[in-house]
Amino acid sequence: MVRGLLGKIAGRSLSVAGKWQNQQLRRLNIHEYQGAELMSKHGINVPKGVTVGSVDEVRKALRDVFANQSEVVVKSQILAGGRGLGTFKSGLQGGVHIVKADQVEDIAGKMLGNILVTKQTGSQGKVVSKVYLCEKLSLVNEMYFAITLDRKSAGPLIIACKKGGTSIEDLAEQHPELIIKVPIDVFTGITDEDAAKVVDGLSPKVADRNGCIEQVKKLYELFCKCDCTMLEINPIAETSDKQLVAADAKLNFDDNAAFRQKEVFALRDPTQEDPREVTAAKADLNYIGLDGEIGCMVNGAGLAMATMDIIKLHGGTPANFLDVGGNASEGQVVEAFKILTSDEKVKAILVNIFGGIMKCDVIASGIVNAAKQVQLKVPVVVRLEGTNVDQGKRILKVK
Repeated sequence: MVRGLLGKIAGRSLSVAGKWQNQQLRRLNIHEYQGAELMSKHGINVPKGVTVGSVDEVRKALRDVFANQSEVVVKSQILAGGRGLGTFKSGLQGGVHIVKADQVEDIAGKMLGNILVTKQTGSQGKVVSKVYLCEKLSLVNEMYFAITLDRKSAGPLIIACKKGGTSIEDLAEQHPELIIKVPIDVFTGITDEDAAKVVDGLSPKVADRNGCIEQVKKLYELFCKCDCTMLEINPIAETSDKQLVAADAKLNFDDNAAFRQKEVFALRDPTQEDPREVTAAKADLNYIGLDGEIGCMVNGAGLAMATMDIIKLHGGTPANFLDVGGNASEGQVVEAFKILTSDEKVKAILVNIFGGIMKCDVIASGIVNAAKQVQLKVPVVVRLEGTNVDQGKRILKVK
C-alpha cells in the first residue's frame, strides 16, 4: 500500500507503494508475515500469527495455535498491495478473509497455489505460495503510520493519520489536513517530543499515551537499525484492551545495506520477483521490465532515462530500463542481451553508450559475443560515443 504515495505525500510530502509496486527499485521487499516477525523481535506489538504453505500445515496451526479461536484472519501473502480487494483467477474474491475457525482450511486451500490479481500486480497476478493465519483482534480504532526517506528534510520522515485501514492515497486527496508529517533529525534521532507529535497525529482514543510514544520510538529504531527505506503500517490499531498494535506490516530495505543486513536479506523471495530482474541482479545490472517494444541497453541511469524519453517522444515504447553501469565487462553485456532477447515483446534493441569510464570497445566486443551466443531475431541499433569509440566501431564493422 505505501510504495505509490509516500513520494506524493512527502512531495506534498509522501511516496507510497501503490503504482510503482511492480517495478524493481533496487530495494528489498518482504512479505507481511516476515515484517511482523521482525517487528516482534524489536518489541513492537503485533497480532499472534502463523504462516502456512499447505493444507496440512493449516490443520496443524488450527490445532496448535488457534484451538480456542472462534474466528481467524486468513491473509494471502504476495509482494503486492491491494490484496483485500484482489481477485483470484479461480474466481475467489479477496485475498484477505475473516472466517469462522471451521472455514479456515477451505479458504486457505483455495488461496494456496492460485494466482491473485490486485491493482498492483498487473493482469498477470502473483502466485500465492504462503498464507498468513492471524488471531482476530477486537479493534476499536484504525490509524495509519509510515516512515520513509525524505529528500527535502534530508532524513527520515514519519507520516501519521488518525484514519487508517483504507487507501492512504484517497485520504491524501480528500482529507490532506488529517495527515501529519514529522521530520526526524538523522543525527539526533527521534526525541520524546517527536514521538509525541506523531501520537498526537494518530489521535488514539483508548491506548495509553506513553505506551504509544514508546511504540513509535521502537518503530523508528527498527527503521534505522535494519536500514529500511520504507516502513508502513496500515492499519496501526487500538485494541479493546488498550494496546497499540501493528495490524499490518510493509517494509522495504536499502539494497546497499545487504552486506550488513544478511539476516534481513536472507528473507528475499525471488519467486515473487520478475525473473529477468533476478537474473539482472545476479549479473550486477540495473534492470526494470516495462511494457514496450524497444529494448534499451544504456550506461548511466540519467542517459537511460533520457533514452527512454526520446523513444517515447518519437512514438515508440521502451521495453525496459537497463543500466550496465560505468564498469561493465563483456560478460555483463552478453548477459544484458540475453535478458533483452528473453522478452517476447521486444521488436528492436537500442544500445546507447556514452563512453567515459565505460569503454566503447568493451561494449562492442560484448555485443559481438552476444550475437554469437544469442539468436538475434530483431534489429539492433548501436550508438557509441566517447572513450575508444573508433575501436568500438571498428570491432562492430569487422566482426
